[in-house]
Order: sequence, then structure tokens, then C-alpha cells
Amino acid sequence: LSHLLKHSMAEGLSLIEAAKRAAARLAVDNHVRDGMRVGVGSGSTIVYAAQRLGERVRDEGLKLVCVPTSFQALQLIHENGLVLADLTSVPHLDVAIDGADEIDPALNCIKGGGAAHTQEKLVAYNSSLFVLVADYRKKSGVLGSVWKSGVPVEVLPMAYVCVQRRLADIGGDAKLRIATSGKIGPVVTDNGCFVLDVAFGDINDPEGLEAAINAIPGVISCGLFVGLATYAYFGEADGTVSCMNVLETE
Repeated sequence: LSHLLKHSMAEGLSLIEAAKRAAARLAVDNHVRDGMRVGVGSGSTIVYAAQRLGERVRDEGLKLVCVPTSFQALQLIHENGLVLADLTSVPHLDVAIDGADEIDPALNCIKGGGAAHTQEKLVAYNSSLFVLVADYRKKSGVLGSVWKSGVPVEVLPMAYVCVQRRLADIGGDAKLRIATSGKIGPVVTDNGCFVLDVAFGDINDPEGLEAAINAIPGVISCGLFVGLATYAYFGEADGTVSCMNVLETE
């Protein structure tokens, strides 16, 4: 591991980026085997995981089939010489590796900062093993205490105002996510939908809140991922990697 960090630092990566890279590579090395069907997540840390998958295919001759969680993930699969599939042709995966915006001690997490959480959740739900990779800043004692942007909720465009009202009924302050560069108006997901960022404060019952959000007509998917992840790898501030196993926290 220290060799990986020194190599990453030599390539000009910051300490935290080097740790994220080491965490992603360790997750791939520990959980991906020949012949597996692999879900490839989205986000900055997953870039390193996809690179490692490509290296192992080239160096070890692994036969992998990869399913993307976003347009970004699809590009990563192509760029790293991996075999592309989708959930229609491969409806069950052996492992999915993805990032997160906030992770609690039970490995429940908030995802959707990149507006890809619907496809991410589909891939995670249909995988035998779901592994998170992130940096130490994503650790949290309770969801909502670190990630202050709110729970991302993907909604049908025609329903976003109605959904905003219903989210207010369950204690949420929902704001339509607006594009920040290159586009006027709201963020549009890979599925052609809008995203509401919903502030609830500290989320002491993520399972109950997820169910309440999903029960609102017009909601496609929310960014609460409850009871899905088994492992989480964190790049730490000192450049090391730590691993949490949900089976050890129960």
C-alpha cells in the first residue's frame, strides 16, 4: 500500500487524491476476480477503480463484463478497454464498486451529487456485493450532518412542483438543482429527469425516510442507499486506507 501511495505522489497527485486512488485500487484488488460481472460506479474516486480494472484485464488477462451507472461510467469503461454490457443483457452482477457523498457507520449512504443515483441504485441493488470507495471526508456519524446539500431526489419534470410540496409535508426543504455552467435552467439527468436537493437535517431513520420519499408519486429514485453496502474503503488524511465491513458493525 505504501508503494502505491509513493507511486501516486510521484505522479503529482495530492495526498488525498493519492489516498483515494489507493482505496479504489485496493477495493478492486480485494473484490474483483476473473469471470465477474462488475458494476462500475460514478464520480472522481471511481476513475481510479476503472483504471485498475483496465490494468488487471491487461496484466492478468481477467475476463470481465462491466455495467455502467452513468454516461461518465460508460466512458470510463471504453477508455480503459473494458467489455461493456447493460442490465438488460446482464441483469445480475457479482460486484458493484461506487463512490458516495456521505457514509454512516452502518454503511448507509447518500449518493446523487453527480445526479446519477437512479442508475447507481439499480446497479447496486442488482449486485451480490456492493462496495463503496471514498475519502475520509465522507465519513459521518449520522447522515445529513456532513453532506449539507440535501438528499438528491430524481423526479419526473412534470411533477417536480407537486413533489416539492409533498416533501415539505414530511419535513424536507426541496430545491430544484440548477445547472452551474454550460446550460441555462435545471440539471437534467441521464434519464431526462430533474433533481431536487432536499434538506432534512440529521437523518436518524434513513430507512424510514427512504420509504417515505419513494412513496411520493413522481419520484423516480432518492439518493438514500440503505442496507446495500457491505464494505467501504476510505482514503485517509495521512494517505493510508481504512476499510469498514458492515458485518463487523452489527
